[in-house]
Amino acid sequence: MERSSGVLMHITSLPGPYGIGTLGAAAYRFVDFLVETKQTYWQVLPLTTTSYGDSPYQSFSAYAGNTNLIDFDRLIAKDLLAPNDLTAISFGSDVRHVDFGRLFVARRYILEQAVARFEAQGGISDESFKRFYHTQKEWLIPFCRYMTVKEHFDQKPWYEWPDDYRIYDATHVDALCEQNQNTYHYHLVTQFFFNQQWQALKGYANAHQIKIIGDIPIYVARDSVEMWMFPELFKVNASGDPRTVAGTPPDNFSATGQYWGNPIYDWQTMADDHYQWWAERIRYNLSLYDVLRIDHFKGFESYWEIPFGAPDASYGHWEKGPGKALFQAIFDQLGPTEIIAEDLGFMNDQVVALREFTGFPGMKVELFGFDSDGDSTDLPHHYPANSVAYVGTHDNETARGWYEALELTKQERMAHYLCISADEPPAWALNRGIAASHSNLAIYTMQNLLNLGTASRMNTPGTIGGNWQWRMVEEDYTDTLTQHLKDITTTYCRENPALRE
Repeated sequence: MERSSGVLMHITSLPGPYGIGTLGAAAYRFVDFLVETKQTYWQVLPLTTTSYGDSPYQSFSAYAGNTNLIDFDRLIAKDLLAPNDLTAISFGSDVRHVDFGRLFVARRYILEQAVARFEAQGGISDESFKRFYHTQKEWLIPFCRYMTVKEHFDQKPWYEWPDDYRIYDATHVDALCEQNQNTYHYHLVTQFFFNQQWQALKGYANAHQIKIIGDIPIYVARDSVEMWMFPELFKVNASGDPRTVAGTPPDNFSATGQYWGNPIYDWQTMADDHYQWWAERIRYNLSLYDVLRIDHFKGFESYWEIPFGAPDASYGHWEKGPGKALFQAIFDQLGPTEIIAEDLGFMNDQVVALREFTGFPGMKVELFGFDSDGDSTDLPHHYPANSVAYVGTHDNETARGWYEALELTKQERMAHYLCISADEPPAWALNRGIAASHSNLAIYTMQNLLNLGTASRMNTPGTIGGNWQWRMVEEDYTDTLTQHLKDITTTYCRENPALRE
């Protein structure tokens, strides 16, 4: 990467009238904002479906798009909805936060109408739909089957289904899908809607010289089509239940560690197939994004494995991951790939060696540098060029919330280090710190650009509920915001070369 910068802003956090950010006008407005401030990248969180807890890192599928992001106005423009279809629908009154529970019901009702009109208009016979179906059917058909059975059994996960369906059997599943064609077609067509709208948005961004950084979790959810249809990819018992699950060991933040509960891959089985599943997953995601960030890169070198059902994560132990063999197989099948390694936490020489083998840039988080006493490799003057600098990620406290809780001596040390002026918000000084760093790429979160406090935090790891809800509003776009981002971008030579005046 050349010296550049961008903004982390998840689609759900965009403003708009339908209770959640979508792939509509506000997303195009955000691209225009990035162009105006001479950015190069827009980073988003995973765009896959969300399950319990509303986390984009817990999805029913490693491929299927989040239908909450489908924009209704674009469906109206295609005569698949009418404006009065939306007049009696409440999407929630808090424009700053997403009400996922309300949207679960309200959006389904509206999208069902759009799907019915699409089919009535012969949309399934349209060339664009047939092309989508035939190019994506390897993941699309399993996903639609999974969701059809899941809804038939009251949204329960596959491991709570009757025995005839709990272990995948095509005969039973096909018969049930035939009996529930409306449900099956709903998921089929809404995935098409999502894909069309996302590709149009990405096309607009790329045409305006903005590249998209996407994000994929290292693991899939237990409640997922992959676990149901392809259990051989995971460490499971004869009933399909995971023998071990993922998490993190005890540390200074948690005496018992974190019990994530994601099933662990059977890396030997994957190796026997030359890691084909991973190569195809990355190939697909690189068709959605220009650059791909892989979450929890550490897990490819070694991972914390916990017995399924253990009281907490402290019962786990370290196991070796696939290491270089996985990435060599990916390079052999895909060639050079633009990937960012999320290499935070539990770093050791082996993880560093794996990252350097791949050539992927790692990540640096500025807040960690000021959390420590004295010198720290997380302070900007230590950042290597081949890295991506953040004040904080979506898992961190906002810069303002973090600073307000910081010890006075550390606040003073930070003020000296960053030469904070009397009228400069500390969040903006931290933005300036990563802009000035050696990292080739600096990514600012929108909350820190807006100098927002704790109430706007995106996620608190290890908690369920109250996360992923923050949204900006149109009024947040101010001349002051634009000037701040333009100033640090031009001052520290991070302008998008295609947008220089």
